Amino acid sequence: MIALGTTVKDKITGFTGVVTGFVTYISGCNQALVTPKTGKDGSMRDAHWFDEQRLVVLKAARVVLDNGNTPGADIPAPVR
Repeated sequence: MIALGTTVKDKITGFTGVVTGFVTYISGCNQALVTPKTGKDGSMRDAHWFDEQRLVVLKAARVVLDNGNTPGADIPAPVR
């Protein structure tokens, strides 16, 4: 399992980003949600799900968030 916060690259498309979610299926087809950096104009780009075996871990510092004081359970989900 790839750790959350790890920077990865998809072997097929070259899509690169940080793993911000992970799902384990009963079938064994585990997937990671890869979130790219913003566009050059600062626009948010969509995250995409990839099968774990398609991803290569890049040698970048792992992103770690400190959610100790505010885990977010009391905050409503964002509205798109």
